[in-house]
Amino acid sequence: PDVIIEAQFDDNDAEHGQDHLQDMLTDDIKKLSLDTGEKGKAAGVTGVHRTKQDDGPKVNDPRLLPDEFLQRTAKVVYILEKKHSRAATGFIKLLADRNSELFKRCAMFSPVDHRVPRVYVPLADCPPDFVTKPEAYSQMLFICRIVDWKEDSNFASGQLCKSLGQAGEIEPESEGILTEYGVDFSDFSPEVLECLPQNLPWVISSGELAKRRDLR
Repeated sequence: PDVIIEAQFDDNDAEHGQDHLQDMLTDDIKKLSLDTGEKGKAAGVTGVHRTKQDDGPKVNDPRLLPDEFLQRTAKVVYILEKKHSRAATGFIKLLADRNSELFKRCAMFSPVDHRVPRVYVPLADCPPDFVTKPEAYSQMLFICRIVDWKEDSNFASGQLCKSLGQAGEIEPESEGILTEYGVDFSDFSPEVLECLPQNLPWVISSGELAKRRDLR
């Protein structure tokens, strides 16, 4: 009962059906039980009376099983780097249960990307008239950033960062995608712009061209 035996089979095995697969497993288990029995005799274990319950295959030790019957297991011990930006684009709406205490404090954020969980956001982050006119914001895109997710909660907790604009328009949709993937699309600083040539129009000198590979 402590060992799970998994079978690996290809399309040829599948054509023979489950009966063929069961026969393969039975033969392998018989071989294993015979191997353990021979090892016991070689070690001088003789004259031991075996009851009827002991006649089953002895495969409780995983070390006796072939590698193809073993399933590797592991567990996560540490998160080295969080790859997701924890930011998502989506819509806000009122909670369904208007009589709950949570309704007075939070709204529900529904991400456009369904791989991201729904998020509780404070009403203080929402527009002032959101509670009285929720329909006015039904097609308004917002950026929300996840800050916490408790183990006993079905939804994460987050904060609304900004309003992007109406869904379906190019600029709000583009800004939402760039924010989700952590792309910095802000304007270049004056220090960066000073690194560019100031005397325009600028051309590459012949000496510089001689040192470069021309990929034009």
